[in-house]
Parts: sequence; C-alpha cells; structure tokens
Amino acid sequence: MAATTSFLEAPRRLRAFVRARESSLIVLAALVGAISGLTVAAMSGAVSLLHAVLFDIPLGARLSSQSSIDPLRAVIVPTAGGLVLGIVFLVLIRWRPAREVDPIEANALHGGRMSFRGSVIVALQTIWSSGVGASVGLEAGYTQLSSGLAASLGRGFHLRRADQRVMVGCGAAAAIAGAFGAPLAGAFYAFELIIGSYTAASLAPVGVSAVTGYFVTRLFTPTSLGVFAGEFGDILGHDLAIASCLGAIAALLGIGIMRGVALLEKLLSKSRIWPPLRPALGGLIVGLLALVTPQVMSSGHGALRLTGMVQLPLATIAIIFALKTLASIASLGTGFRGGLFFASLLLGALGGHLFVAGLNHVWPGLGLDPNVYAIIGMSALSASVIGGPLTMSFIALESTGNLWLTTAVLVAVIISTLITRELFGYSFATWRLHLRGETIRSAADVGWIRDLTVARLMRTDVTTINIDVTVGEFGKTFPLGSKTQVVAVDDKQCYVGLVFIAEAHSQEADPAARLESIVHHRDAMLLPSMNVQQAMSTFDAAEAETLAVVDPADQNRVIGLLTEAHALRRYAEEAERRRREFMGES
Repeated sequence: MAATTSFLEAPRRLRAFVRARESSLIVLAALVGAISGLTVAAMSGAVSLLHAVLFDIPLGARLSSQSSIDPLRAVIVPTAGGLVLGIVFLVLIRWRPAREVDPIEANALHGGRMSFRGSVIVALQTIWSSGVGASVGLEAGYTQLSSGLAASLGRGFHLRRADQRVMVGCGAAAAIAGAFGAPLAGAFYAFELIIGSYTAASLAPVGVSAVTGYFVTRLFTPTSLGVFAGEFGDILGHDLAIASCLGAIAALLGIGIMRGVALLEKLLSKSRIWPPLRPALGGLIVGLLALVTPQVMSSGHGALRLTGMVQLPLATIAIIFALKTLASIASLGTGFRGGLFFASLLLGALGGHLFVAGLNHVWPGLGLDPNVYAIIGMSALSASVIGGPLTMSFIALESTGNLWLTTAVLVAVIISTLITRELFGYSFATWRLHLRGETIRSAADVGWIRDLTVARLMRTDVTTINIDVTVGEFGKTFPLGSKTQVVAVDDKQCYVGLVFIAEAHSQEADPAARLESIVHHRDAMLLPSMNVQQAMSTFDAAEAETLAVVDPADQNRVIGLLTEAHALRRYAEEAERRRREFMGES
C-alpha cells in the first residue's frame, strides 16, 4: 500500500506556516537529514551486532573483511536465517498482503506517499538479511526507512505533492550521503533516482538534507561506511579511451547480473520448493561459497578496501569476483531483502583490477595503474546496475579527491549507462518493478496521469437509443443539430455502438433501414479505470472523436461519454499544473 490511513499531524497554524515558506521546507529537510543519519548509524550498528553474535567476530569488525570464519557458522547461520526470513514472509503475506512501496515507486506513482509501517518492515528484513550473512546491500534498507520517515513527516505537514516528493528524495539523499560518506553523491542519488530530475526548487532541501545526514552519521558511527581508495598516478589520454572500453564491459556485466537475479526468481517460482525454503537455499549457497572466501558475505563493506584488494594475487581476486557475483544473485534471487549497490561497487572494483591486469599482461608498455581502474570499474558497474551516472561520478570524486580520475570515471559511466539503456532499458530497481507489471523506468512523476482516469473525465448524462429502431425513427427522435451522436444500446442497455445524427439525416441514409446499418465504433469503447493516456491511445486506434464508457462488470452497460477534445484539454491543464508545482512556480 502507498500510505497508512493514520499519521501524526502538525498543528494547523504550523502546517500553514511551513506550506507558505520555502525556507520552512529547508528546515524540514535538515530534520529529515538528521533522522536519516541516525537511521543509517542505527541500522549499521544493528547489523554489526548481529555479525558479532552470530559469527563470533569482534564487535565493529566487518564480516566481509575476515580472513576466515568458523565453517559451521558460515553454513548454518545464513541457511537458518533464510528459513526464518521465509517464514516471516508467509506471516506478512496474511497480515499485509499488499506489496510495500519503495521510494522510486512512491515518487513515480503515489506522489511521494509511503507506508511508514511498511518501511520499518523492509528495513528490519534488510537488517536481518545482511546480519545473517546474505550477500545484499544495506543501502536498500537505509533509503527505504529514511524515505519512509521523510514521507510520514511530509504527510504530517500536509505538504503539496511536489514538496512531498522532494521530502522522499531528502530522506534517500541523507541515507546515501551517510552510508558512503559522500554528500554530493547522496544529493545526486536523490535527483537522478528518487526525484527523477534536478530543479532549483529541490536543490536547497536535498543538499541540506544530504550534508546533515553525512555529519550526523559520522557523529554516531565510529567506523566509516564509505569507500576507501589508495594513491593514484597521473591520468593520461589513453586512460580515457581504455575507460570507455571498461565502461562497455561493465554494462554487459551489469545486465547479466540483473537478468541472473530475475532468472533465478523465475525458476524458483516455477519450482515446487516451499517458499520459506527458497531463502534458506540462498543462504546455504552463500554459506558454502563463504567456505572458500568470507568476502562473499553480507554487503561487502569490509571487502571494499581498494588499497588492500589490489595487492591480492590475481587468482584470489578472480575467485572473489566470481563467487561474490554468484552469492549476490543467489541471495537476491531467493528472496533475501537488500540491494546491489555495495555489491556492484565491490564487483566493479575487482573487475576493473582484473581488466587492467589483463591489459598490462598483453601490453606491458602501458603501465596502467590498478588503483585507477578499480575506481573506474567500481563506478561503471554501479552506474549500470543502479542507474545514476552522476551519483557514481561523485562517489569517485569524494572517495579520491582526484578530478582527472573523475573525468575518466565520467567517460566510463556515460558509456556504461548508454549501453545499459540501449540493450536493457532498466536499472535494477526499475527492472524489478517491471517484472511485477509496472511500466515505470524512473521516478519521474506519472502517478497523476494514472489518477486522471476516464471515470473522472467522462460525462454521465448519456443519451441512448435502442438498436432495434429504424433510421427514420431515429431521425424523428433526434432532429439535425440537436446532438452530434447518440449511443446505441440493446434491450439490456448494453453498448452496441455510436450513431451520428448527421449521417442519419443525410441523403444516402435509408429511412426504412435498421439503425444497426449506420452504427460506428462497435468494438471501440473506454473503461472507467483507464487513465488519460490509455484513453488517448484508444481514440487514436479507433480514429474517433467521441467514445462511450462502459462497465465491463455489468455486460458493457453504458455509464458515460468522453470526447477526445475534453481529454486532451484536461491532460494539458494537469500537465501544466504539475510542471509549475515541480519548478516551484506560484
């Protein structure tokens, strides 16, 4: 469900004050940033505690940075944890049958309205999934809960639709800024992925929220959650060309991972495996892979230490790369909650290092720096999977402080994003929505289009005529000029077609002929649940200016009439109103 039925409301005067002043929205954004920073710190601490208790490692240590884990725990904990999660899913389906809405879907379809209770549930599932060692990222839980809190705060102040969507973006921006230690990346994550675009009206609140979330997370989290990188050499002209090649490879790998998750989900859905056993199976796979290398477990924060990773033997890097890919697909494909953000960063870094090692072997004179291409690969693969090229570029910039390296990263992410959009067309989040039947490809607000339905647009004062009368009788009942068209119905008032009065009065019309001979658009009709875009498509396909609206549940009984001109006018008016709201115009 998109929103809860009850929430705390601010006092009326305070609501009016906030709605009337743009600066008040910035204050709310700062509050959202602080809450989101605390959320990131609390969720990270909860996962760290679970790792310490379940895997017997020091509190605060990263599970994926361990050189070894007790083999028995490595297998039993994720397997049992997956079984528990699967049973929880069964209980939740009975209690909350509706699927929870994520920030992208909320902003695209529901005007920024999210269920707070549902967001808490998703966050707890993500904490548990990562806590038992599944190869999933916490960033999905961070953004879900932070955006859900922001959405609830916005509802409490009765914010306008555009401001409510910005609030959801503020929550996600602060969460990503805190998780990666990158406020610029957090802000552009919100612009690119959650809000769907950048405007001057959203800059201040999103920026303030991202910076606040970054500082609050740093204040309450003793260990950094972000990306660590080493020293880099100079970036030369040939590095830009090589970066573009790496971007193309990263795009293909990203598409393969996303399709791999979907394929595993499809295979399991067709199998006879009891649903709670599916996450248990995924946990068993991850546990067995962890016997080879613990770096496959959890989100990969500990493994994402590029300075140490590039010093490992190539064979070890290749093994970690392959097994982490399988672990991520197995975890998400079997039902564990989480994201691919951190996994794609780690896989991209490992893949970039393998790529440059191969080039240096074939062409030793190039002398390519593994650190440079680990960062480029990290950003390019993440851009393919997550879908935010500027977000990934800013993560690289804020991690390294190297502007020239960021230029090479930008080349790679542009190529990666372009190829992914051309060959695949989705990010991981929108791809999963597509598999559930949604058509959105970004967080751009299309929910108002779905709200503008035929039922809202149609006229209900419909004039009908029985199909059994003759053309002459019809002409006497409806003189020329009285109306344009009349709806023909049968004895049960079910739709038959449209009759044009001018045609009935034309010289070619036979007064003795049955009315059925001049009926048009027999198979072209509108349903009350259609949105305005679907209605316009129906008008175009039928080449009609007016169509009847029927109730399919009542044998196509006629309930209304809609003209193409009215639908176009209302669509244009609503689009202009949304544009003005979005741009912050009065």
